[in-house]
Amino acid sequence: MVQQLRLNFSKMEPDKFVSATTLLLCFIAGFCDTVTFVAADELFSAHVTGNFIVFAYDIVKHTDPRGWQRLLSFPVFALTVMLGGHISKRYTDSYLLLIIESWLLVLAGILSGLLIAHGQAGGWQVQLVAMLTVMAMAIQNTFGKLNSKVTYGLTTVMTGNVTQVALDLVRIITNQTAAADACGSFKKQCYLIVGFLAGCITGALTAVVFGLVPILLPGLLLLFWCKKNSNVAENLI
Repeated sequence: MVQQLRLNFSKMEPDKFVSATTLLLCFIAGFCDTVTFVAADELFSAHVTGNFIVFAYDIVKHTDPRGWQRLLSFPVFALTVMLGGHISKRYTDSYLLLIIESWLLVLAGILSGLLIAHGQAGGWQVQLVAMLTVMAMAIQNTFGKLNSKVTYGLTTVMTGNVTQVALDLVRIITNQTAAADACGSFKKQCYLIVGFLAGCITGALTAVVFGLVPILLPGLLLLFWCKKNSNVAENLI
């Protein structure tokens, strides 16, 4: 009986870990994306392709002559993904990517605080903090792509997840035989969307008051999470 309970616990633990990791990483992505958009001249740090739209808008409206700086996010993101892939191949501990992400966020938050303290929270200084955040989101994307078992899906791009929710709802309503599988998929996609939305709301509320400094928060959360759950992650990755 005791042995059976242990077996059941060992089966449940990874599921709980995946659910919690999904919520955390989605929260971090939504938080960082919103903070940089609110406090760094409408820059998307997670949905970097959204910066193309903002840049095109600025061309038409002529509202921001520095709009071209947003385009820097794309090569920074791409190069960081390449670096993350190289690190993943060279080191067997893929969890190292999340450690790197957390330190990038911590560095960005601390640097933003120091810049504010010295009256330099503007111009290229803001762009530097924002690009550190872009690098962190690129690392998170790389981790998600290379370690699909640790989360329910991509944690930084919600369009595909919303599409899957809609498809699952159709299956639940119209196909009784597939309803069970569709409900399971629907629940997983909700973890992704709700986590991201919670991060967006929290990021907006804190960025309005504290600027880019709150980026420190998800960095510390991720560091704590990595330290506490590394053993479980190693069994999944």
